Amino acid sequence: VGYAGDFTDRSLWPLGHPSRAASRLHSAPVPKTSSFDIVSEVDLAEVGNAVDQARREIVQRFDFKNTGTSVEQDADLIELRSSTEDRLKAAVEVVKEKLVRRQVSLKAVTDGPVLPAAKGTHRQSLHINKGISQDKAREINKAIKDTRVKVQAHVQGDQIRVTGKSKDDLQQVIVDLKARDFGIPLQFTNYR
Repeated sequence: VGYAGDFTDRSLWPLGHPSRAASRLHSAPVPKTSSFDIVSEVDLAEVGNAVDQARREIVQRFDFKNTGTSVEQDADLIELRSSTEDRLKAAVEVVKEKLVRRQVSLKAVTDGPVLPAAKGTHRQSLHINKGISQDKAREINKAIKDTRVKVQAHVQGDQIRVTGKSKDDLQQVIVDLKARDFGIPLQFTNYR
């Protein structure tokens, strides 16, 4: 038993002395890993603005007069209708032009087939793709492994997290992925 002023005495510590092994654990340097996420996002507000602009242009253009051409949007689906197939194709081009002007990548837009609709009209759907599908995630994961850079890629829902010890390795992966075309718009976020 020690003196009253000696705090090395086990009885004066509420939980006893911390073990030597525990103090070694806290002093060991933890290897720092960096990471970033690969996502495929589309700003639906910009898509809505582009559809509104396209709708206004179609109403005002002379070549769309009396063709019954209309543009409607539901969440991630744009539906176009027209009395003739060539006016429908022209309306699709107007919508795509407005999407490009609003910085929405056309890689995120999938054209549906031209279908006959009621009263001899035609309709076509444009689907806005969000997120990375499982097939694309596997393709991107394989491309990352083909770079032979020491990083790990993990699929997390509709995004991919890439981790590595060196930030230079992560930047090399980003450069390699930007050089390839996966058919979807890719953004690199949460770089730490």
